[in-house]
Amino acid sequence: MPLPLQDALIHLMVIAATSDASVSDRELDAIGGLVMRLPVFEGFNRDDLGQVASEAIDLVKDSSDIEKVLDMVLGAIPARLHDTAYALAVEVSAVDLRVEQEELVLLELIRDKLNLDGLIAAAIEASAMARLRRAVA
Repeated sequence: MPLPLQDALIHLMVIAATSDASVSDRELDAIGGLVMRLPVFEGFNRDDLGQVASEAIDLVKDSSDIEKVLDMVLGAIPARLHDTAYALAVEVSAVDLRVEQEELVLLELIRDKLNLDGLIAAAIEASAMARLRRAVA
């Protein structure tokens, strides 16, 4: 059974958060904050966030093939929201302003599977870093 769109977007953010084998509190807070404030999540029952995130974690843990998991998740996201999906993955990956190699590899895989133009992807990445930068280094 295909994932509902909003669940798929949450799954994608959780996958991005788990790509470096550790999920920080900042990443979890970022996912919750994005779900609370972004229009793409209007109508989503926020009480279901923990359940959906747990399902995503279980899906990643139970699978030996991240590409297969991504295909399932990304298959539930219409083309008109591919840039939004990528932006959510980048936002979660960049929240600690340190993107590890594993995260970069996953973001590249997501970008390729979504067939995103390189300039669009670069703009999304740069804007996430600009939004998340702290005043004090």
